[in-house]
Amino acid sequence: MMFQNVSLLYIVLPSAVILTIAYFTYGRILSRLFQLNPDRPTPAVEQKDGLDFDPLAPSSLFPQHFSAIAAAGPIVGPILAGLTFGWLPALIWILVGSIFIGGVHDFASLVASIRHKARSIAEVVRDHMSKQSYLLFLAFIWIALIYIIVAFTDVTASTFLGPPTEENGKVGGGAIASASILYLLLTVAMGLCVKYLRMPLWVATIVFSILVIGAIVVGPMIQFDVAELIYRPTADAPPSIYAAAKANDASAIATIASARKGWDVVLLIYCLLAGVAPVWMILQPRGQLGGYFLYAALGAGAIGLMFGGGVIQYPAFRGMEVAKVVDGKEIIQPLFPLLFIMIACGACSGFHSLIASGTTSKQLRKETDAKVVGYGSMLLEAMVAIVSLCCVMMFAQGSKELDPNKPSMVYAQGISQFLGVVNIPKGIGMSFALMAFATFVYDTLDVCTRLGRFIIQELTGLQNNFGRFLGTGLTAGIPIYFLLIHPAVAIEAATGKAVPSTPVYMIFWNLFGASNQLLAALTLLGITVWLWKTRRVWWVWLVTGVPTVWMYAMSTWALASMTYPKFFKDGSFVFPIDAVAWAGVVLIGLALLMLVEAIRVMASLGSPPRPLAEPLLGEPA
Repeated sequence: MMFQNVSLLYIVLPSAVILTIAYFTYGRILSRLFQLNPDRPTPAVEQKDGLDFDPLAPSSLFPQHFSAIAAAGPIVGPILAGLTFGWLPALIWILVGSIFIGGVHDFASLVASIRHKARSIAEVVRDHMSKQSYLLFLAFIWIALIYIIVAFTDVTASTFLGPPTEENGKVGGGAIASASILYLLLTVAMGLCVKYLRMPLWVATIVFSILVIGAIVVGPMIQFDVAELIYRPTADAPPSIYAAAKANDASAIATIASARKGWDVVLLIYCLLAGVAPVWMILQPRGQLGGYFLYAALGAGAIGLMFGGGVIQYPAFRGMEVAKVVDGKEIIQPLFPLLFIMIACGACSGFHSLIASGTTSKQLRKETDAKVVGYGSMLLEAMVAIVSLCCVMMFAQGSKELDPNKPSMVYAQGISQFLGVVNIPKGIGMSFALMAFATFVYDTLDVCTRLGRFIIQELTGLQNNFGRFLGTGLTAGIPIYFLLIHPAVAIEAATGKAVPSTPVYMIFWNLFGASNQLLAALTLLGITVWLWKTRRVWWVWLVTGVPTVWMYAMSTWALASMTYPKFFKDGSFVFPIDAVAWAGVVLIGLALLMLVEAIRVMASLGSPPRPLAEPLLGEPA
């Protein structure tokens, strides 16, 4: 094949150059078009309260925002898409999407929020469309947040289970669980030190980063594997629950699944607590450490790519349609539209608008910081996605390292090989990668819960403590239903043997991706209405209008293709009891109603408004 045995460096370096050029060119154009003014006071400065509004320098806000938007998305998505369709279409979408769609979406969401007193993107929609649009958008966002929490909770729980083997450097899931618990305790300790001991942030970052490295080293020594702890083998059974599960012991398989569900509940309890805690206690210190974890993961990839001599072994393109077996049934996966929802966070993600307008806009020190925090972080996330994609490219198709049911392990295998270039033992490399993976997800889980709380409070008007706990409880509690009703064991059609059922996150990932990308489309739609209503300039249709159309088309196509089959079986209509099917109907309905509202508002606009500032790039005088 054309790219076989080509150095990975020949893919990564040009990609980095393209993204860097885009930041200094297209990013500068966006700053001019949106008329960023460093002297205009931001909401973080005007409404500073130390709870939600707190201005931060870009050096502190960037890692917090970056770690919150990145999470597992730019790792899991590129790995799944690369395995399914080949790495080349995934790479093209990451580059084009992040520069012209995802970066614009994030930047515009942040600017729109600070221009509206750091209010949510839903409230921007209310101001420029209608109250009906606002309520529809809030409902859509909240449902999308539930799916994000479900998918990311389960994918994190999966990393906490598994035996230590030679293939994973003798690092089991229990080691990752132990290290993750230590990490969370350290973030709270860091917040307390900065708040009450007045420890300088740079000192705290260095001290606690070193302590986190210590947690990674200590984790394998105090493995906390829940499945092994509750396993009670019979006299003739294997001593390890994972060995019993490998031998198709239905009881062992069910026990592992129960342990996983237990971790799901524990993680959601963490979400509940983190969602009501002050930002200084968890959000800011965790974001600070998480951001540097991301930098370290990128650095590990850079070291391995520059000095490791890795070459491409995986196919560049596997076809426009690829067959996949799910729970014993073969399904066909078309590249259009699935590629564009599998890779969400690495190219474009509606979730980013919630971060930008929910927490980041309340901490942005100057308007001009929006370029580096909003646009720059999206381009750097694209590099995270490309490094993740390299973890697929470096292995041959069919390799034991490429398990599509365990994207976290695929990522860990790749990162450990990169770190092996500088003689870091595979076990430490695996621990670092899996710990980093879990860390990224924590960032998303607690931010999602906090944003869900904001939405419930907005809808109910309960801005008191009762509203805080009610909103947080609903947002963290409802995902438990989806996670606990999923069957632990599936029966293999060909053999009749009990096998582990498809992980919840694998079922929800495409649905999460479709709803997440549709959220991006609706956000871009609201921003386009805002810009056209207030500016009435030609570039609005090109900069935000075209991305709106693309994201709307791909996401509704994908969502409809996943929802429609659930209502028809063998050509006849059936009434599904699957909550996922009805959620798809609700999401499509909300999106269509939003589109109708946008068209109605656009059609009702009269003469152009007066320009807000000096005309730029073709604006009317």
